[in-house]
Amino acid sequence: MLRNREIRLVLLLMCTISLVMLAAAAFFSLAAVVLVLMTSMLLIGCSFLFTRLRYREIEKLSGYLRRISGGDYSLDIRDNREGEFSILKNTMYKVTVMLSEQSAFLHKDKIHLTDAISDISHQLKAPLTSMMVMADLVDDAKLPEAKRTEFTRNIRIQLERLDWLVSSLLKLSKIDAGTVQFKKDQVRVTKLIEKALQPVLIPIDIKEQTVSVTGDDSVSFLGDLNWTTEAVINILKNGVEHTQSGGTIAISFSENPLFTEIRIEDNGKGIPKEEIPHIFKRFYKGKGAGEGSSGIGLSLAHSIITKQNGDIEVQSELHKGTQFRIRFYKQVV
Repeated sequence: MLRNREIRLVLLLMCTISLVMLAAAAFFSLAAVVLVLMTSMLLIGCSFLFTRLRYREIEKLSGYLRRISGGDYSLDIRDNREGEFSILKNTMYKVTVMLSEQSAFLHKDKIHLTDAISDISHQLKAPLTSMMVMADLVDDAKLPEAKRTEFTRNIRIQLERLDWLVSSLLKLSKIDAGTVQFKKDQVRVTKLIEKALQPVLIPIDIKEQTVSVTGDDSVSFLGDLNWTTEAVINILKNGVEHTQSGGTIAISFSENPLFTEIRIEDNGKGIPKEEIPHIFKRFYKGKGAGEGSSGIGLSLAHSIITKQNGDIEVQSELHKGTQFRIRFYKQVV
């Protein structure tokens, strides 16, 4: 404690004041000298003891901070007494709780990242392995031309799947990182549906499915046309994939003072009740998922919609069909 420069200065000042008072008391009587000497010694002693106690508290707090820096967030030093040390202890406890919560969040985030990387690796590995096998077969000079054409077409399909997968993952990463700036334009739903139907018209035609669109041309919402189109495309793809040939896909939309609603309904095979709570989770694939399914489309759609002051819910019944209901809520002025 005496190594502290401030303590040494205080002690020096108190000793100097005591000596001055002793010299002044010597002009009166011996009793005055003794009284001043005893008073000075008591004051210096009390000051030294008080400073010693404060140093012990500081040492305890220093040890507490060292344990926190080592990752021990279980300590509780809250103090309900008055004084600056009590205030400091309570503040340090609050910071400890905050650090503990952040540490738990980072640990959870690390696990999520590890799982995501594992899932992405699995998603990429399947088409890559398939293409490597088919590329080796194509190199065989004795391979019939018909098979060579078939393998080449399959390689192209796998490349398209990889391109879509990587593109979707990049979009999801941008949304998660908060780097996507969604526009707030007045979007007409008729234009949105028209744009979203374009990429799925060919598979709809191949499966001879029927699409119906009903809704008032004036229905609109505040959002980003391009990103919302991406979301609706993924929902439509899901409906086309899980609806049998000759099935129907019905799109309807309406608007009220609270929200704009878009409903996409099919009469396909439906989703099992136990799978419905999980269908918007990333990389989740139900039992009825197709071979080329990656479990990203609906997750991407959910992220895009919820980031635009909206929500999406699903109602489904096995062998009767599925309905996706998208709502974009009006902004409160």
